[in-house]
Amino acid sequence: QAVSLANGLADLRKKSPEPISSRLKRIFVANLLVILTVTAVIIGIFIGLGVRNAKLSQAQIIYFGFPGELLVRLLKMIIIPLVVCSLVSGAASIDPKALGKLGGWAMLFFLVTTLISSAIGVIMAFIIKPGSSDGIKLTVASTDDQVPEAKEVVDSFLDLIRNIFPANLVAAAFQSYATGYKFVKNNMNTTNVTLEKVPVGTDVDGMNILGLIVFAMAFGVALRKLGEEGEILIRFFNSFNEATMVLVSWIMWYAPLGIMFLVAAKIVEMEDVGKLFASLGKYIACCVVGHAVHGLLVLPLIYFLITRKNPFTFLLGLITALATAFGTSSSSATLPLMMKCVEENNGVSKHISRFILPIGATVNMDGAACFQCVAAVFIAQQNNIPLNFVQVITILVTATASSVGAAGIPAGGVLTLAIILEAVGLPTEDLSLILAVDWLVDRTCTVINVEGDAFGAGILQHFTDRISKREGMELSEVCLGEKEGPSKTEGSPLIEKQNVELEVTGPQPCEESVM
Repeated sequence: QAVSLANGLADLRKKSPEPISSRLKRIFVANLLVILTVTAVIIGIFIGLGVRNAKLSQAQIIYFGFPGELLVRLLKMIIIPLVVCSLVSGAASIDPKALGKLGGWAMLFFLVTTLISSAIGVIMAFIIKPGSSDGIKLTVASTDDQVPEAKEVVDSFLDLIRNIFPANLVAAAFQSYATGYKFVKNNMNTTNVTLEKVPVGTDVDGMNILGLIVFAMAFGVALRKLGEEGEILIRFFNSFNEATMVLVSWIMWYAPLGIMFLVAAKIVEMEDVGKLFASLGKYIACCVVGHAVHGLLVLPLIYFLITRKNPFTFLLGLITALATAFGTSSSSATLPLMMKCVEENNGVSKHISRFILPIGATVNMDGAACFQCVAAVFIAQQNNIPLNFVQVITILVTATASSVGAAGIPAGGVLTLAIILEAVGLPTEDLSLILAVDWLVDRTCTVINVEGDAFGAGILQHFTDRISKREGMELSEVCLGEKEGPSKTEGSPLIEKQNVELEVTGPQPCEESVM
């Protein structure tokens, strides 16, 4: 009777309404990191505007932005172990057929959303007409950034394929392959000497993350094929992966401070913002509106139509990662925090997030595709070059394809924009106009890029849940007595081996001991 009375009192306490103060405290503690991140962005803007009046020197600006630089360095430090270990363990734990199916659905989603983003960019550019300035050609002061060398379209895509298969895995951690050109004299024996433009391969600074991804996936599949011999390495990569995520969780608590100084330092180093907005305001507005339409309407709508879940609740769980994307302007640097957010806040399984997000951070560039289409139409309007239907389609297709090769680093999209301009015969000299405001547009690009990756992971999780639920129902109908599901969630050969050993060497009444 005493026990039943105690249980009854406990039930009454549970049913009694929670005080508002304790409810607010619980909500505040649960969302502390999100609140700190949003507050950091707002405070960073105000600090930047205030410090601008102090007229700091270049050296002082570098010192001022040091906490932000530290955040970027911490995030970049964790990228290689995170990507390699997560993809190796993911590819090793997923059945090859399911792996191919997952990869196929992911690539289809990335391709469709990038094409839609490109189309939005072209439509916005034709509606707003950012390059039409009544015959007055815009010019901006020369920037420190150099306009990238124009490359042939064929060489750009060959470079993409070369980077998929790196010659040196260690070098791929900090260098990637890029084609340059040199001119070679021909017909030396004749009076007419001609110069031939010959492509020359060079290694440039920048992580070849595409090559690392392909190798990690292939290595994971190979480990699974080994069976028992590959178990030790699979366990090693699983443990390495979990330890890396612990490091990421520590870095997340430093992120608000780093983001605050990243935003503040960027505002301090801006030069004559008013003049820049007066000349290129329509172009900036066109890019930002295009990104807003894609990020707040198109992607949530696709997610809702497929999953029938509230997309804005999903977005709310990504606030920390999106703010980091805005601050760092790098999809690759945001990857560790994005994995943490989708797993902890949005219920995406580790198998999905750690397999899809590294691929998405490399090949899915919705924001870059939209901005590149706007920029191409803007440059055409600047030079009074009318674009026909074939050229518009060429811009759409080239922007979608070249965004795959865009590096997940600041200003990565500008480097591939030259390919689009070459494809439709537009002057690449006007890239200096794009570079002048790239620091701003690139931030909204990165936010859309990582948002598209996260929605892709959420949709794949929905497909996986639905398939596993259907297979579970079929399995329960076929063999009611067998219990096989929970022991194979990881799909590791090690667990299978342990089960076999129990069946062979274990005592007969092991069923009772399990119970």
